[in-house]
Amino acid sequence: MTISQTFESVKTYYKSGVTRSLSFRLDALKKLKDGILRNQDLICSALKEDLGKVSMESYMTEIGMVLEEISYTQKHLKSWMKVHRVATPLAQFKSKSFQLDEPYGTVLIIAPWNYPIQLSLSPLVGAIAGGNTAIVKPSSYAKKTSAVIAKLLTECFDPSFVAVIEGGRAENTELLEQKFDYIFFTGSVAVGKIVMEAASKHLTPVTLELGGKSPVVVEKSANIKLAARRIAFGKVLNSGQTCVAPDYLLIDETVKDEFIKEFKLSLAAFFPNDDYSNYPHIVNDKHFKRLSGLLQGEKILEGGTLIEKERKITPTLVEVKDLNCPLMKEEIFGPILPLITFKTIDEIYPIIDSYEKPLAFYLFTTDKTIETKVFSTCSFGGGCVNDTIIHLATSFMPFGGVGGSGMGHYHGVESYKTFTHSRSIVKKANWIDLPMRYHPYNEKKGKLVKLFLK
Repeated sequence: MTISQTFESVKTYYKSGVTRSLSFRLDALKKLKDGILRNQDLICSALKEDLGKVSMESYMTEIGMVLEEISYTQKHLKSWMKVHRVATPLAQFKSKSFQLDEPYGTVLIIAPWNYPIQLSLSPLVGAIAGGNTAIVKPSSYAKKTSAVIAKLLTECFDPSFVAVIEGGRAENTELLEQKFDYIFFTGSVAVGKIVMEAASKHLTPVTLELGGKSPVVVEKSANIKLAARRIAFGKVLNSGQTCVAPDYLLIDETVKDEFIKEFKLSLAAFFPNDDYSNYPHIVNDKHFKRLSGLLQGEKILEGGTLIEKERKITPTLVEVKDLNCPLMKEEIFGPILPLITFKTIDEIYPIIDSYEKPLAFYLFTTDKTIETKVFSTCSFGGGCVNDTIIHLATSFMPFGGVGGSGMGHYHGVESYKTFTHSRSIVKKANWIDLPMRYHPYNEKKGKLVKLFLK
């Protein structure tokens, strides 16, 4: 079946209306959960081959997060789908007002390679919860996992309900030519612009989950030992190939030496005896060469060992003096952390402001005044105080970017809201009809309007 035929099939299935009932949606979510559990070993094997992830990291950052999202949605979906009553202005007497959600229709989910399970299936949970049909496009960079996603979703669903299209740029291009009702994209800024341009031709709404240079700031009042360990965790997770990984470190010069010492100790504890067997590899040769090139000529404080045969770069701390160096020109998306010192906290703002608004921001401090000032000055998608990464691992809060790091958000109820349109409806009584809004207009009616509308 061609891409256009698949699209028409999925579109037709939506128009049948079968996806709209609560029972259908809950049943589909159960099928997805059961399918993930049934294929768990296969998923872990594919992630190991594509990215070098061990089973614990695969479960913690991919499988477990999707399962938790499904469980949360199953628990709350009935209440989310209820008619939402709201107040009615007195001028509209006698009537009642309510909001009624409807699915967008047929949605496209384009997923990246770095968290191929989580970033394919978590949006799909929202799409199903919203009553949509969907086409899922996994990344061709994670070929084994893409094949597993196709197998899993084909087992779980009629392909006219949820279809999977595998492939690369050609398939992406053809998919973007179809008139979807909603597009959910996770990936690079460059490709995000292409997606948005394509969507604009059909006036299709989009969610763009992008990235950028996410800063981590260590202020002098921070618990340095804990900060070093938590920043190291955030940087080595998936070998730094995480859209919300700490991209560069701004640190008070008075605690720099202590931080470097504790950072090295943290890495030594993570990888005793330089054993990197449980450490993910860089996804392909292209990205390995790109990251290796970023280290040329830099002052390496820790790490920086290139294991070419395995496409691994040991976690690397680099001291940066020149903000115009290659490391500071692009999102790193790898296990390299540039370190930049500051004398006063006010020095961080022009540096952060010189980049697009980041997807994440991490602040390590015990000073509430500093925390308040930083958050009132800097714009970013989301983040943590005294930790990294974990703000996205919850169904209780939305996750998403702002400005150059993306638009829209999801997780929990926000996923449901992302994939539904909320219709505002006023239901008017027939037993009374106030005449003041009708022609002919006169002074008396004008006074009544001013009485109600003020």
